[in-house]
Amino acid sequence: MDIKTASALHRLRLISLPEALSFPALLIFGSLLMRVSDIDFLMPPLGALHGLLFTIYVVFLLDVWVKAKWPLKRVALFFLLAVVPFGGLYGEKLLKKYEADGVIAARARAEGTVNA
Repeated sequence: MDIKTASALHRLRLISLPEALSFPALLIFGSLLMRVSDIDFLMPPLGALHGLLFTIYVVFLLDVWVKAKWPLKRVALFFLLAVVPFGGLYGEKLLKKYEADGVIAARARAEGTVNA
C-alpha cells in the first residue's frame, strides 16, 4: 500500500466514527425531542453537522475507491453502512482491519518477505 492510499484510508476511518454517531444523534436528539417536547433548536445545527460529515465521508469514500481500487461492492457496502443508523460503527471496525492489513502487507513487501 502506498502512502497516498494509506492516507486516504486513514482519513476515511477518521471521519467514519463522527459520521456514524451524528446520524443517531440527529434522530434521537433532533427529531425525537422536537416531536415530544418544545425543544426544536437542536435540529438545525445537528442536521447541518450530520450533512457536512456525511458529505465529507462520501468524498473520502470516493477517494479511497479510486486510490485503493476497491471493488464496487465494497464501496456500496460502506455507503450503505453510512446510511443505516449505527452501521458506521461496523464500517469503522472494517476500515480499521483494512488499514491494518494494508500496513502489514506494505511492511512485508518492504522487508522482501512476500511478493504482495
